[in-house]
This record gives sequence, C-alpha cells and structure tokens, in this order.
Amino acid sequence: MRALWLTLGLCLAAGAGVAQEVATVAQGAILRGLDKINGQASDLDLANGEMGAFGTLDVELGECRYPEGNPAGDSYAYLTIREQNGGAVVFSGWMLASSPALNALEHARYDIWVLRCKI
Repeated sequence: MRALWLTLGLCLAAGAGVAQEVATVAQGAILRGLDKINGQASDLDLANGEMGAFGTLDVELGECRYPEGNPAGDSYAYLTIREQNGGAVVFSGWMLASSPALNALEHARYDIWVLRCKI
C-alpha cells in the first residue's frame, strides 16, 4: 500500500513540472459571424469587455489572449453570446481561432468564431 501511495505521489509531482505557454492579453478581438440562411458574413471588432450585435445575437467579449511574443499565433477569446429576445445564453466559454469547432456556438441560424486578437 505504501508503494502505491509513493508511486501516485511521484506521478503527480512529475506532472507539476510541465511548462505552460505564457499568454498575453490583447486589447480586443476580431470575430466573424455567418448568417447560415442568407450566406452573409461580417466581422465584429470588439474591445475586451465590449458587446456587439450580430443578427439577433448579442456577443460579449470577455478578453482575447495570444501566445507571448507571437501575436500571429493561436488566439483565443472568452465569449458570452445571448439571444436578444429573452437574453438566453447560447454560448459561454473560450473559443480558439485555430480550432473553432473545438468549443463552438451551436445555433440554428448563426455561426460566430474568433479570427484573431487586436494588438
């Protein structure tokens, strides 16, 4: 039993030393929205903490981050998206520019994804 706890402790300690990439908080983000009914796409230029509208959705940007020293790298943004009529939250979370399908908005009419952070 003692050996099991020792092994478990060593495994946890080994994982604690894993380096994480340092991120820089940007001034805002550029998002793209698509109306799937009429095929129109347009961009939203939002500052951190700002809200914008796309169709019948209100899009709020918490903040946008990118890898330190690499502004052209993979950006990710914290978004809260609500329906305008009723205010029901349809998306809340981090969205990655390189993998928008990883944590995507699931809406019958609209798609919204992160293009890049504003520097």
